[in-house]
Amino acid sequence: MDVIRDAQKAYRLVRRALRLGAAKRSTGALLAQRAALPARHFQIAVYFADTDVNMYQIRQWYRPLRRLADRHPVVVISRSPLGALALLQDDALPVAFPPEIPELEAFLAEQDIRIVLYVNQNTRNFQMFRYGRRLHVFINHGESDKVYMTSNQYKAYDHALIAGEAARDRLADALWDYDVDTRTTMIGRPQADHFEGDPPFEPDERTVVLYAPTWEGDRESMAYGSVRTHGVALVEALVATGRHRVIYRPHPRTGVIDDAYRAAHQRIVSLLATANAADASAHHVHDDGPEIGWQLTAADVAVLDVSAMIYDRLATGRPLLVTRPASREAEIDESGYLSACEWLRAEDVSAEGIAEIDRVLVDADAVARLRRWSARYFGETSPGAATARFEAAIDRLWEQATAHPGT
Repeated sequence: MDVIRDAQKAYRLVRRALRLGAAKRSTGALLAQRAALPARHFQIAVYFADTDVNMYQIRQWYRPLRRLADRHPVVVISRSPLGALALLQDDALPVAFPPEIPELEAFLAEQDIRIVLYVNQNTRNFQMFRYGRRLHVFINHGESDKVYMTSNQYKAYDHALIAGEAARDRLADALWDYDVDTRTTMIGRPQADHFEGDPPFEPDERTVVLYAPTWEGDRESMAYGSVRTHGVALVEALVATGRHRVIYRPHPRTGVIDDAYRAAHQRIVSLLATANAADASAHHVHDDGPEIGWQLTAADVAVLDVSAMIYDRLATGRPLLVTRPASREAEIDESGYLSACEWLRAEDVSAEGIAEIDRVLVDADAVARLRRWSARYFGETSPGAATARFEAAIDRLWEQATAHPGT
């Protein structure tokens, strides 16, 4: 077995090296076709050191950042060939690709970047933290009660933009010697003001169920994914009713570590395809596109894992169920919304799970709880409110960054 595992690992490494080489050549070709980025132009940078597998973390920020660029020109600094290629193909924001430190230093020297934004905790962020005379600001890529959301890494940033009171209290409780009041600003969920895309089906009498599981995780404490434990049985039950429509949106990293998890994912995709072939009116959706937003608003009910997707849905105030992780070692913070959510256990996922999906649509107490928790996590959620808070926070940080002597 060790020989087989070693061979599989070697194959993956070779395949990755080939992908990186091809991506670097393609990125170079795309950049050669474009005009050089203007010097002394950009004021704000988004530092994205990740590959294409985590593009969802920055894509959700495209529209708020494009609006922000009207007042403070924004550039994305990408360090990975795969990430840079995806960013260039999206063509949502200007992209700089300095893969090596000397190239990064040269780019910073020719710009007047005062604020650097970070959407994740990639370890290569520390290569950017070394540069002073600018503010390093964590904006994250979602809101949740994962342990990730109380990482001591918050202390590495000059400031953090957080969602609401729940995030503030969470950080205050978990981090020692961290002044939450001065080092964070509550902005809500500006991405929710810019949900993208239209459903690939016409609404009808079917109940639309969004099933958006997370990936399997790289350790037991983070094993929140439900594709293998809940997903296959859930989708089998839903497509069998004839009165539900499934939108299946798996995490981009689904199955990258666990082959059994990947096989369960492929089984779900097959179930949906078979159901669509048998009933042309079903319109079940396997959604792996870049746009996120329409899924949250088109679904009557969402079934979600412990992930940021819970809180994206919570911001809409519409019904949802949360899959209970099968791993007893999975760390769950039940001091927040997860203390009052509607749990779906793996052993209850078939007939009882369908009943729960139907119940949360009409249960007045469940809907009222959602509204209370939505306000706690996101504050004012009327259209445009979060975007206004985001832009005001950046304006205040800009004033702070330009107030230093010598700037």
